[in-house]
Amino acid sequence: METYTALRQFADSWGLLAMVLFFTGAIVFAFRPGSKRIAADAADIPLRE
Repeated sequence: METYTALRQFADSWGLLAMVLFFTGAIVFAFRPGSKRIAADAADIPLRE
């Protein structure tokens, strides 16, 4: 049971921090300057033919 407690404590602290950093990075990546053109190009892929 000690392993479970250690892993649970790790997930509660560093796991949460890792998820917050990943989410923040994804938001910054999506709204960075210049991404509007790339996103519009990707949105038009199904309609090209």
